[in-house]
Amino acid sequence: MSNVAVTELKSPVKEVASTKKKAKKENSHLRLILFVLPAFIFYILFLLIPTVGAGIYSFTDWNGLNKTYNFVGFSNYIEAFRDDSAFRNSFWFTLKYTIFVFVIQNVVALALALLIETRMKSKGFFRTIFFMPNMISLIISSLMFSFIFTNVFPELSKKAIFSILDQSWIGDPKVSFYSILIVSLWQGIGYMMVIYMAALQGVPKQLKEASMIDGANVFQRLRHVVIPMIMHAITICCFLTLNGAFKVFDVVYALTQGGPGTSTQVMALNIYEEAFSNNFRFGYANAKAMILFLVVLLITLIQVSILKRKEVEA
Repeated sequence: MSNVAVTELKSPVKEVASTKKKAKKENSHLRLILFVLPAFIFYILFLLIPTVGAGIYSFTDWNGLNKTYNFVGFSNYIEAFRDDSAFRNSFWFTLKYTIFVFVIQNVVALALALLIETRMKSKGFFRTIFFMPNMISLIISSLMFSFIFTNVFPELSKKAIFSILDQSWIGDPKVSFYSILIVSLWQGIGYMMVIYMAALQGVPKQLKEASMIDGANVFQRLRHVVIPMIMHAITICCFLTLNGAFKVFDVVYALTQGGPGTSTQVMALNIYEEAFSNNFRFGYANAKAMILFLVVLLITLIQVSILKRKEVEA
């Protein structure tokens, strides 16, 4: 009888405890929802709704001013692919720019991270120096370099030692691409370097020491120990680089405005000019924007899936 009584007493206690746990979980979930809610509202208002709206307007002939518009089906998309040579050229230029930025920015950032990580005393100094350009707006950086290209370099080129600087850095189609590339890399490498440095700090020293004892040289340690251990950082940096390079706008607009002619016009700038310069063709511009969105989405999904697989293998 006593055992039965004890059991009867314990069961209400357990029920009360479980009820308290459930209430505590519900409260924690509610706090998390309330914490995320402001950002989620901004996401819906300023990203999700405009994206859906752009998709709808891409099938219309809306000019951005009139309240009325006509649905034209896929004619905007057909025109972009078949008849708009400027848009196709901007795509190939953007692809070329993306490849250069993707390769150079990640390779140089990782190399700097590896070099700085070995300097224990001056690590903080070099990390700050290389990260500082990222603290400046890309528009301001572009205007600074525009002054350097058009005023400083011509003066320096008068001296024989700097004669190589005697170039039309913005006015020559062959050179203006490299001007854009220089500004983009100068501004972006430091940010990627910090991500790589954070990942390198998580590589266990025991693994490095064990590989050294086994006779592995620097390149073998890098390939078989360091790279596999920082694959998550490589995935993040590659994603950010690809995503940012395909959507580049500000540096081109501030530095060359797509010129000379349309030789440095990127896709984002072509879309902007279609919407605000060429008879306000907002419907057609939205169709181009959706094409850019789908291209970026497809390429980033492929890149992330490949590198994620590498993470698992590592």
